[in-house]
Formats: sequence, C-alpha cells, structure tokens
Amino acid sequence: MKIHQYERLWLIGAMVLIVGFIVTITYGAVGLGITMVDDREATLPPDDIDDDERFADPRVEQVGEDEYEAYVVAMTFIFQPNPIEVPANSEVTFYVTSRDVIHSFTVVGTNTNTMVIPGEVSVMTVEFDEPGEYGVVCNEYCGSGHHDMEGELIVHPEDEFTLTELAVDAPESVAPGDDVELEATIDNGLLEDLDVTLEAEIGDETFEEDVTVAGDGSETVTITVDGEELGEGDHDWTISVDDETESGSVTVGDEEDGGDDS
Repeated sequence: MKIHQYERLWLIGAMVLIVGFIVTITYGAVGLGITMVDDREATLPPDDIDDDERFADPRVEQVGEDEYEAYVVAMTFIFQPNPIEVPANSEVTFYVTSRDVIHSFTVVGTNTNTMVIPGEVSVMTVEFDEPGEYGVVCNEYCGSGHHDMEGELIVHPEDEFTLTELAVDAPESVAPGDDVELEATIDNGLLEDLDVTLEAEIGDETFEEDVTVAGDGSETVTITVDGEELGEGDHDWTISVDDETESGSVTVGDEEDGGDDS
C-alpha cells in the first residue's frame, strides 16, 4: 500500500508525540521518585497523633550528615510546625499526616506535592540546594477555611541554621533572703557540638557564660542570685541563647509581707 508523503510525515509525527508522552509520564512517575500514598508506611489513626513520638511534637530533626527529617501535621486550617526551617545543601524527608480530613502538602515552586490522608503517613524526600522561602499550601478542599490554609518553608544558609531550643525553670516567688535560682536548659538538635553564649539578666544583675552543648544533647546552666541583694518586690528576668529568648518575673517576698509592712 502506497502512503502519501504528507500522511507519512503525520504518522511519524504522531508516533514521536506518543513516545514523548510515554517517556515524560514514566520519568515523572519513576525518575522524580514521586509515589502515591500507599500502605508501605504504618497507619496512624488521627486520635493517636498526640501519643506518637514522631508527630506529638511536630519538628525538624537531623538524622545524618546533611540529612534531616520533618514531621508535619496538617489540620483545619494550619500546618504544624510553621514555619518549617531547614538548611541549604540538605536532603529533607517529609513525613506528613492529617489530624482530621484530607489535605495536601504542596511546597510552591517545587515538585513537593502529596495528598495527606487521615490515618496515613505521606513520605517525600526533597533536596534543597539554595537558601530561600517557599509557601506551603493545601490543594485539597478541606472546609470553609481552605483558602486560608497556608504555611512557610524557610531554607537557611548552612552557617546560619540551628536546632537550638531554650527552656527555663524559674520560681514565681521566694522568701526574703533566699536565693533565686534560674535553671536554663539548652537543647542542641544538630549532630555536631554547639558552642553558644548564654546571657542572663535579672533585676540589675547581668550574667554571661560560654556553654558547649554536645551534638543531639542538652546542657543545663544554673544562675543563682542573692534574693536579699535583689530586694523585696517583683524582678523581671531574661535569658537568651542565639535567637532563643525566655523571660518572666520573680517576686522576692509576698503580698502578705508587703501588706504587713505598710
């Protein structure tokens, strides 16, 4: 059978398009590592999220050199944590689950996009090479506030990224003449040791101490102030480490003592 030259060109062009479509779809499904949510991850009923060690405290943690894991909870109409902060030149595996209805976890401007189904854990591994800020949105209709469901992913320069947390245990009041003790606990979520300077201020007293916190460890620093030197009354305190700051107030003496004196 004789095929006209133009028909032959159209047939060849159509075959090229078909093959191109197949290659594109195959690359998108396999080459980029994108998979559908399935049963390879253990199920997690929404009512059990608060008892699950991964998702009870949504966070980012370092698991290897330039490797991080982010545990994210989606709910109407927010993402936790927010913002999600990671360093540049890192590989981040996102574990995302839902507390209520179907959501999606979509990082705008990247190929990070997955459905988030209650009872399931969606997993995606993404590489971030450059610092930047990305929006996180939900592309699955999840209720009346769906259009406001958004978050932020911040990729910090490597030398500016930390996983430092500060917690302070301080009394609300002490008796006149007793010492005021502030216990500051510094948690280091990175695997390498952390050298920081702890700065504290209470009343007119100021303190500064250099502290080394082991990788994936914590260090507690106790600051002791003579309550008699502070004097009776309310005294504000502030403790800072890197960008973390905790503040409060302690009362030397009590209201009853103040009432008796007057």
